Amino acid sequence: MDRNNRTGATGFLLLGLSGQPEQEEVLFGLFFWMYLVILSGNTLIVLAISCDRRLHTPMYFFLANLSCVDIFFATVTIPKMLANRMSGSKSISYVGCMTQVYFFVAFGNMDGFLLSVMAYDRYVAVCRPLHYAMRMRPSLCVLLVAVSWAITHLHALLHTLLIARLAFCSNNAVHHFFCDPEALLKLACSDTSLNDLVAFTVSGLVFMAPFSCIVVSYACIFSTVLRSPSVRGIRKALSTCGSHLTVVALFYGAVLGVYMRPSSSYSVQDTVATVVLTVLTPLVNPFIYSLRNQDVKGAIRRLSFRGLVPSRF
Repeated sequence: MDRNNRTGATGFLLLGLSGQPEQEEVLFGLFFWMYLVILSGNTLIVLAISCDRRLHTPMYFFLANLSCVDIFFATVTIPKMLANRMSGSKSISYVGCMTQVYFFVAFGNMDGFLLSVMAYDRYVAVCRPLHYAMRMRPSLCVLLVAVSWAITHLHALLHTLLIARLAFCSNNAVHHFFCDPEALLKLACSDTSLNDLVAFTVSGLVFMAPFSCIVVSYACIFSTVLRSPSVRGIRKALSTCGSHLTVVALFYGAVLGVYMRPSSSYSVQDTVATVVLTVLTPLVNPFIYSLRNQDVKGAIRRLSFRGLVPSRF
């Protein structure tokens, strides 16, 4: 069976979020502006951290990586949606669809791994402050990020190859604004049991490993904070963790809302949680970290004095 027969055409049709022309126009404008904010906000975070030596620490190194991943994560899905709307087309090629699947899985998982690495960094800072410089060496920070990239890309490759082996026959209409893996599994006319098995084993492990690291890290942090006799120390510890906890809750809440259940129960309504994951999380991350972090706000002000960003920042 050749590739064209497997997909019923030369690719897939992305039906979007609503299916109503009037609503799609509104969504186009909304997604366009959100994408601009994602690009500008996360780029600003990366510039502030890169240009300010006071932010050349492990915590901000991980934050800069998270901002880069958020830019890539949003770029996987939103530009194609905007381009299709502008051209009046709903199509995406087979190769383009598989490419979206690969990078969606890779960058989505990378977000989780970076959040877990940041949780470990906060654990060392709060619970082992005297050993922080020794434990969070620059070489270890780079190694943690490199290993995370390797794991997430191998997992993305496995996921993409398993979906590429499926037959899609004549039904090629994806009820989404991008090639979401779960939505594609609903279209398959061949057996998806292997995909479901991998989703609940390998994908479950890739999900649970960073999530467990976050839970254990914060359990230790709160245990240490509650034993602290200093109210000022408690406030300082919680202030360094508040932004990260907010992002963790948003990210994992969206993931749990869609992807940690069988594909057979996937419905069109679950696109709301996917939009939160792919668009809202990269959108709000810069604001959460900049508005609650005096160091980042100070670095942005210093950038404005250099003329790299508008002075209103």
